[in-house]
Amino acid sequence: MHHTIFDIPVLRNFLQAFSIIILRIFGWRREGRLPDIPKFVMIAAPHTSNWDFPIALAVMLAYKMNPNWLGKESLFRWPFGCFFKWLGGIPINRSKPGHVVAQSIKAFKNKVKIVMVIAPEGTRKKTRYWKTGFYHIASGANIPIVMGFLDYVRKVGGIGPSFIPTGNIEIDMKSIQEFYANITGKFPDKSMPAMITPRET
Repeated sequence: MHHTIFDIPVLRNFLQAFSIIILRIFGWRREGRLPDIPKFVMIAAPHTSNWDFPIALAVMLAYKMNPNWLGKESLFRWPFGCFFKWLGGIPINRSKPGHVVAQSIKAFKNKVKIVMVIAPEGTRKKTRYWKTGFYHIASGANIPIVMGFLDYVRKVGGIGPSFIPTGNIEIDMKSIQEFYANITGKFPDKSMPAMITPRET
């Protein structure tokens, strides 16, 4: 098992203090509590701007989170592979349908503690439907989904409710949609409700 930058206590404490200061300088604050559970999938939404990543990263570091993210295998080749893994990256083979979900479930089962951050919209551009991989990963690994958010109107980033997938994706997505209905991205016109394609219902 590889270690990440967030596994180094002294560095993690420094990054937390630094992130809190940066958030305050830019007028952002945190809201919500980090759940005391070892494994979960965190939704990162809405995703409408390049600014989402650095702000979300600062929020997560302020919570002392140890976030993991998915990346295609080519990103983890020499000479940058170890560096990206050190930043929490998990290499995924996207060559076959269903592999991302299956490999992600395996990652959860192989680790004692892991937080996987996923942006269901998949792009900064306006998209009609959310990608539901995050739901199937959580369902397959039998772990909670935690709703992370950035609200640019209130300048608040944080952690919302969490739940274990019921298996009824239509009902669960309606609950997710209700939560994010009151969250505004940097570019609201690019944001869409948490909708799923008809074949998922």
